[in-house]
Amino acid sequence: MLHVVLIEPEIPQNTGNIARLCVAAGARLHLVGPLGFSIEEKALKRAGMDYWERTDLKTWSSWNELVEENRSGRFFFLSSKVGQAYWNAEFRDGDFLVFGRETRGLPASLLAANLETSLTIPMMEGTRSLNLATSAGIVLYEAIRQLSLVPNQISRTVTVSN
Repeated sequence: MLHVVLIEPEIPQNTGNIARLCVAAGARLHLVGPLGFSIEEKALKRAGMDYWERTDLKTWSSWNELVEENRSGRFFFLSSKVGQAYWNAEFRDGDFLVFGRETRGLPASLLAANLETSLTIPMMEGTRSLNLATSAGIVLYEAIRQLSLVPNQISRTVTVSN
């Protein structure tokens, strides 16, 4: 199982979309507080749709609490402020993909302490950032692709015709 970690998320709709993503991908969602909203908020549940109740969710009061509980885990830190592309990482089952606040990203101190496992999604020059839910989807599905962790419960095949 892969893990998506949101540190102090601020926008409930993004978190709801990421919860839906995690259900579809078979990943666990970790929310590290303080959160910028209540997990009972309507906007969060609306964005997560009926997937919210199926989300494998863990909440943590702090980053240190999550790390202490998952000492053997490998953590990858996603930021627009680093240079190593996410596709150069070699993901393993059990990895944690860590994303920061929508408005500020991850703390500079956290990135500095983890340069070797800090990754970015390359973008055209002049582009500041991507939406948090979009970023989580890009990196999570790259990890799934590398690991061939295709969700077993796929109920339909998508075909494209002209």
